[in-house]
Amino acid sequence: MNARGTVIYVGKAKNLRSRLTSYFQEPGKLHERTRRMVDSAQSLDWTLVPTERQALQLEFLWIKEFSPEFNVRFRDDKSYPYLVLTVSESVPRVFLARKKGIKGARYFGPFHTAGALRDTLSTILKAFPVRSCSDTVYTKAQRAGRPCLLGDIGKCAAPCVSRVSQPDHKALALSLASFMEGHDSGVVRELQESMRVAADALDFERAAKLRDRVDAINTILMKNTMVLGEDVDADIFAVAGEALVSAAHVFRVRSGRIRSSQGFILEGALEENLVELILRDGFEASPPARVVVVPNLPVLSDGWEEQLSALRADAGLSGKVSLRVAQRGELAELQRTVAINAEHTLQSYVGSKTTDPQARSRALAEIHNALALPEAPLRIECFDVSHLGGDNPVASMVVFEDGIPRREHYRKFAISNARDDTEAIWQVVSRRLQRLTAPPEEGESERKGFSYPPGLLVIDGGLPQVNAAKRALEEAGIDIPVCGLAKKLEEVWMPGAAYPVILPRSSDGMFLLQRVRDEAHRVALRYQRSTRARVLGSELSDIDGVGPTTVKSLLRHFGSVTRVKKASRDQLLEVEGVGPRVADTIVAHFGNPEVAGASMKTSLPSRT
Repeated sequence: MNARGTVIYVGKAKNLRSRLTSYFQEPGKLHERTRRMVDSAQSLDWTLVPTERQALQLEFLWIKEFSPEFNVRFRDDKSYPYLVLTVSESVPRVFLARKKGIKGARYFGPFHTAGALRDTLSTILKAFPVRSCSDTVYTKAQRAGRPCLLGDIGKCAAPCVSRVSQPDHKALALSLASFMEGHDSGVVRELQESMRVAADALDFERAAKLRDRVDAINTILMKNTMVLGEDVDADIFAVAGEALVSAAHVFRVRSGRIRSSQGFILEGALEENLVELILRDGFEASPPARVVVVPNLPVLSDGWEEQLSALRADAGLSGKVSLRVAQRGELAELQRTVAINAEHTLQSYVGSKTTDPQARSRALAEIHNALALPEAPLRIECFDVSHLGGDNPVASMVVFEDGIPRREHYRKFAISNARDDTEAIWQVVSRRLQRLTAPPEEGESERKGFSYPPGLLVIDGGLPQVNAAKRALEEAGIDIPVCGLAKKLEEVWMPGAAYPVILPRSSDGMFLLQRVRDEAHRVALRYQRSTRARVLGSELSDIDGVGPTTVKSLLRHFGSVTRVKKASRDQLLEVEGVGPRVADTIVAHFGNPEVAGASMKTSLPSRT
């Protein structure tokens, strides 16, 4: 768009970065029209769609809608072709057209490739031989008593010479309409079967032609949610959220066409009132449509419908507003596309907060003041512990410097003999402090990330975990500020504090702490998953007579090795593939006295 907010160019791209890079070159190398477009542009916006066909259709619609100055394609009256079926006529006809307007006709499309549509129609007519000739050709054949070439080659049922009755021919046309609506896949199945037969007979040339026909039909029949029925008038919302920030996106559909696409941020929003926020803020630039599609209905949906209907009336529009959750059909398909854009809006916002130097400076200053630190924490290290039901505990350390991740300084820890999360945190922090104080070893390439003392340690957890980290610092004789960020309520805990520090949910400081904590959690969880199968499998595989298949069955049934250890003989026998001998071996291996005693009693033969 230019400085006045006018759309000056609409285009599509599989790779947006590459497309934009081609425009921002030396002005002398650009085409004159392109150079003037780049000079005029002041802002850029984009919308994501699942398929290239939908991108083509949306590009076409918006060029027609906005008439951009620098677009050349589709500025004239030419448009995409439709498949037309005149079902209201006594002898229906199927043909291609680029404009609508025939009363009683069924239109399918539009389609972006006329050539593919013609080829596919030729294939479909073999299964549904509806007449495709003009009225002049049809009348001429009637007078001559001879069908045209299409009737001779089987691509027309030839109602002109009464080879089929008019009612039967109309039924054939309705079957074709049903097929084009996706309700009959018999033609595709028949072509696929013929393709397999040709391939088995080593007739690969025929098989390739049949494959191309199937691909062409699938392309034509692919659902296009960029174009809906002309009676569709809807605002379609979707949301994507994290703990402190959420994003919403909306497609505004009028007369079956997507007129606009808009994303906006909902800072500090709680999950339970996201829908209320998008209904409150989503109609500042445009009055609501007759149908408003939301992810879930608000508590007072009737009251919201009345309020939105009043907004619609104030804009001079008739009709009440209906709130709806799309479960299936075109609106549900389109809402999935809106959800993709909502997620992208959220990620773009998070990325902008990370790359904005002013936002990072504000975040560090807010943390500095809120936690009463001696100086701004330019280097923040965050620790998180991950395990599976108490088994295979691991930990991560992530590093942020000046609000930016330093991934080359990340570290991962394996933990042994930790009773709970607090002891695991104490172990990990102690090991990190040992590397901070120990002299570097000659030729040690892994020390660089450990050599810098952090300005703040962040623990993923509440007061118990923070106190454990503080104990490790005191035992090492090192004074480094430490805090913890508890999930859900997002409370910041200081060691020994009676109450948490509450940062505003929309503050840059809370945003940075949350991002650091989430990154540590992501790294720990990924590391735990990477070692889970190896560790769990090896612990159970050490038992004589327990193979890989039995290990998988045990873990699938009990969920963890801890539960396998506590299982009785009868419980083990419930697992598929575990017999009495294997169950006794597992009980004896783990040496649980109570379970072992119980299993011995149950395994003794009864006396008669």
